[in-house]
Amino acid sequence: MTFAKESLPFVAPLGIAALVLLAFRQTQWAFAIGAVAILVLLFFRVPRRRTEAGEHSIVAPGNGRILRLDRSAALSGHDGDLQRIVTFLSVFDVHVQRAPVSGEVVESRFTPGRKVAAFKPEAGSVNENHLTVLRRENGDLIGVRQVAGLVARRVVCRLQPGDLIQRGDLMGLIKFGSRVDLMLPDHYEILVREGDRLREGETEVARLKETRP
Repeated sequence: MTFAKESLPFVAPLGIAALVLLAFRQTQWAFAIGAVAILVLLFFRVPRRRTEAGEHSIVAPGNGRILRLDRSAALSGHDGDLQRIVTFLSVFDVHVQRAPVSGEVVESRFTPGRKVAAFKPEAGSVNENHLTVLRRENGDLIGVRQVAGLVARRVVCRLQPGDLIQRGDLMGLIKFGSRVDLMLPDHYEILVREGDRLREGETEVARLKETRP
């Protein structure tokens, strides 16, 4: 397991403070702040992931619990609305996101906004978020929206339009939270249910139907 580079501005000051306190023999305070530093570092952990899903399958972009399955507005270049899998990330979940499919990044757009609780239905439209749209080799468009929550401080996406990415590659992270939406066309069969636990880059969540329009 490794850790995202975005952890450094949060963990380094705490680590330095713990060392200074230890040097002044403030042992209890040093260990307390050191423990906080370790807990913060765990927010940025990047575990190894491996999936056995087939090439026509979509894997979870985020780690957490499925909050709901519903519909979402169309992506640019796609006619009609889309199926949506909404995943809620608690403070104990892995906070990095991975590509659900292989393909080309055709859109990578940040939208500033509020920070209401991520479990609220309106969070996806009013909160700070980053939308990434991937185009598969067969032309299908798959959307991933990283949504900040009440505690989350910032959404980070490392992808730019034109990038080529493989399924399971790192996309970015949400600092300290909070929700990830996956949007996909109707000719994909949803394999998960509300309440299911997901592991990013590993859990198979949908599969291309044998008969598609």
